[in-house]
Amino acid sequence: MSAEEKSPGLPKTRRLPPAPAFRVSEWIIEWALFASAFLSIGITVAIAWIVFSGTYQFFSDPTVSISYFFTGSEWTAGFEDAKYSILPLLTGTIMVAVIAAVLALPMGLISAIYLSEYANKPIRLLLKPTLELLAGIPTVVYGYFAVFAITPMLQMFIPGLDPVTNQLSGGIVVAIMILPMVASLSEDAMRMVPGSLREASYALGATKFETSTKVVVPAALSGILASFLLAISRAIGETMAVTLACGGQPKLTLDPREGLATMTGFIARIAQGDVQHGTTLFNSLFAVAAVLFVVTLAMNMLAQWILTKYRQVYQ
Repeated sequence: MSAEEKSPGLPKTRRLPPAPAFRVSEWIIEWALFASAFLSIGITVAIAWIVFSGTYQFFSDPTVSISYFFTGSEWTAGFEDAKYSILPLLTGTIMVAVIAAVLALPMGLISAIYLSEYANKPIRLLLKPTLELLAGIPTVVYGYFAVFAITPMLQMFIPGLDPVTNQLSGGIVVAIMILPMVASLSEDAMRMVPGSLREASYALGATKFETSTKVVVPAALSGILASFLLAISRAIGETMAVTLACGGQPKLTLDPREGLATMTGFIARIAQGDVQHGTTLFNSLFAVAAVLFVVTLAMNMLAQWILTKYRQVYQ
């Protein structure tokens, strides 16, 4: 008599599938997970290969000077006796990003402090999704908002402002775009700070404002700094809104009232134009894209390093 017949009340054991089929299915699942995990790495490598291959072709052109590309002052691509210097495009990109950062980072941090420490639950549930809706608006809408709303308003207060395209308008509209990122990520970081730290601060006689600024913000500093760097990286990579607001004329100027071209704006203009493939002008967009790729990658890596090095883990 079998064991099952002797003990009918015992649950029947579940039989495994045949060993060969089991091994094959596990192997397929393992490789599918492996491919999914490394897909992003493969895409990044492919993008880098295409960008730097085109960059190599650009600098292989005998009419291109590598030293002038990094130290020159003019970008006159497409004209006779063309000159290729990244500094005008890099300056425009940095100017817009700096203006956006000066406006968005303090406002985003203040919004995060209010949402995390002052707002009650109903207000938080209303304000945070509303703030994050700004991130879902198409960038071209922001661009037209800058041209037809922000620039005319700035003209009333700033003399000498370019009435069509200018850096101030571009920086302000990019600040509006990155504000939700700063506020949301910073608020998430502050809400991760345990309540025991707040209670200890209140027990020592600190006010809510002192607790927020001297306890919660320092405790969440790694997440806040990481949100700052990610937002600035987002500002550097913005394309359509900046192209409409700032224009497409590459020039080396620090006057925020004037319009200029950014690296992303130049790439979009060349990629969508009638420039013949294989020419020096076409290959120049790869060189500009390589500089943009390195800058944004460095900032993202810096953000991850700060988040890892200064992260505080609480029990």
